Amino acid sequence: MEYINEINSEGFVIIDNVYDENEIKKLISIIENVTKNKTDKTTFRKSEDLFAIRQFHKEIPETLDYIFNENLKDIIKSIFDENYFITKSIYFDKPEKSNWFVAYHQDLTISVDKKLEIENFENWTTKQNQFAVQPPKEILENNFTIRIHIDKTTKDNGALKVINNSHSKGIQRIENIEIKKEKETICEVEKGGVMIMKPLLFHASNKTTNNERRRVIHIEFSNTELPDGLEWSEKTKLN
Repeated sequence: MEYINEINSEGFVIIDNVYDENEIKKLISIIENVTKNKTDKTTFRKSEDLFAIRQFHKEIPETLDYIFNENLKDIIKSIFDENYFITKSIYFDKPEKSNWFVAYHQDLTISVDKKLEIENFENWTTKQNQFAVQPPKEILENNFTIRIHIDKTTKDNGALKVINNSHSKGIQRIENIEIKKEKETICEVEKGGVMIMKPLLFHASNKTTNNERRRVIHIEFSNTELPDGLEWSEKTKLN
């Protein structure tokens, strides 16, 4: 119950010790075995500052049994319900000397299978044959994201910083928020821990300054069926 209250009031919660050392090693081994041979795929993005795999759970499905261990399944069941499914996943690897940073933003789009003219679905984009759209805020308010930390994440290697409770105020523009008057939290997470957050929570990520790697598996969830034949492009039900 405490996790539910924290997510509702703050927009996020950090839970340590979800994965043990052996589970983390297995995840790293599976990811490295695949990525050393497949970096030319369109879902793989590599630069000096970031390596990312989009549609991660589809590209490397062997990881799912380790990601959804009994600890994580119990957490999802106790906080949310059994009707949630995966809608999107990304693997981020921020190298030791990364200058990559992300400014404050809300996660306002979802990945879908096609473009349709549907009321209150707007700001359509297409990237690498992937359609994205901003749905009604009620859908976003109902969704959640889990970030699985393969490395210890601190303020010095790009831990997320968030504006507490900003998820409760709907869709906003960051320039309309007086950040100095808001409570900010740097979300440091131990290796093997997770951060659960709401999409409308304003969050940002700074550059790495301590020469330590930061790897995160980012998975988005919903329990909402989309209207008029529109489908989540990466929809995967949990076992």
